[in-house]
Amino acid sequence: MAETTSRSLVVSTAPTRSSMALMLAQDSAAGSTAASMVRFFQQMFAAGLTGRRITELLPCWDSGRTDAEQRAMLRAERDRIQAKVDDLQTALDRLDEVIAITDTHP
Repeated sequence: MAETTSRSLVVSTAPTRSSMALMLAQDSAAGSTAASMVRFFQQMFAAGLTGRRITELLPCWDSGRTDAEQRAMLRAERDRIQAKVDDLQTALDRLDEVIAITDTHP
């Protein structure tokens, strides 16, 4: 089952990374908007959001507004991403320690 949003994006009930990027149908005058949206999709997928979750964000993208449920979802996703960033920073700090130790040895 599919629906069409105001941005001419056909969204299936379970969109995938490639289908969301391929289904984006923008005219050439809105190319930068299309590229920006595709980059947004890529970033959200890289951050671990599902296609369904990203689809839930599209109305926020279009209108610039959210309801209480959407804001709660956005905050939860932000908290989850921040936890990943914190874990990655800890790993990076550990690697820096190993590099510093091994730099003193030939």
